[in-house]
Amino acid sequence: MEIVKTIEGLRRKLYPRRSGRIGLVPTMGYLHEGHLSLIRQAVQECDTVVVSVFVNPLQFGPGEDFDRYPRDPERDAEQVKETGAEFLFAPDAQEMYPRSPLTRVTVSGLTDSLCGMSRPGHFDGVATVVTQLFHIVGPDRAYFGQKDAQQAVVIRRMAEDLHFPLRVIVCPTVREKDGLAMSSRNIYLSPEERKQATVLYRSLSEAAERKSRGDFNRASEAVRWIEDQIRAQPLAEIDYVEVLSYPELEPVEEIGDRCVIAAVAVRFGQTRLIDNMIFSEEETECFVP
Repeated sequence: MEIVKTIEGLRRKLYPRRSGRIGLVPTMGYLHEGHLSLIRQAVQECDTVVVSVFVNPLQFGPGEDFDRYPRDPERDAEQVKETGAEFLFAPDAQEMYPRSPLTRVTVSGLTDSLCGMSRPGHFDGVATVVTQLFHIVGPDRAYFGQKDAQQAVVIRRMAEDLHFPLRVIVCPTVREKDGLAMSSRNIYLSPEERKQATVLYRSLSEAAERKSRGDFNRASEAVRWIEDQIRAQPLAEIDYVEVLSYPELEPVEEIGDRCVIAAVAVRFGQTRLIDNMIFSEEETECFVP
């Protein structure tokens, strides 16, 4: 595995490998098993794999945790090496943004709800940096996690609209044994916050079971039930709980047999966690990787 820190250097390394399939796994580092599962799938499916590690300032708003976002480049490098990926692309902010960027990539509609509403400008930053990475790497496949479901939908639509010659692969959420979705931000949680945060997966999975039994006919019923479970945890502060059509991310009234996603964002102390679950008999009918 080779660490490359410049755009031109990575392009030179990749040029002789263009005849094979190139995979890209974009990350912000502080890698965990969720990231590693994406990288391992990319290694299985591609001839060359690039893992990017870049904490992108454009996707952090005022007062968010850019400065304290966890970083451990040496550990990241060791983990990427163990997966068999060929390149770790680790540029700094000066390399990616040598001047204050005047160009942003905006995906409308899909960003009007969920994190797009509670974190204004966040997805402009995500779409912009991912567009840069697509141009720099020129991947045939790019891998994202279902935990960031709105991000995956936004990136897939952006790739389609801008005619990027690649497939966006969305891989299942990887969880701890108690169900908590793996996240780099989990290290912020105190022991009691960590314990109470398991309510996210528990409430979503139980709501999915209730939906399958026909207990919920309306999206509002599911939202209220999930909110009640979360509010029972004294340290939980709800940012949002929503049930939307999937992958369109549009409001729905009746759930019925349609494919919907229940998505939550909740703060435990200073830590904001997100999670989601698709309500469908066959998840692959909703979102084909």
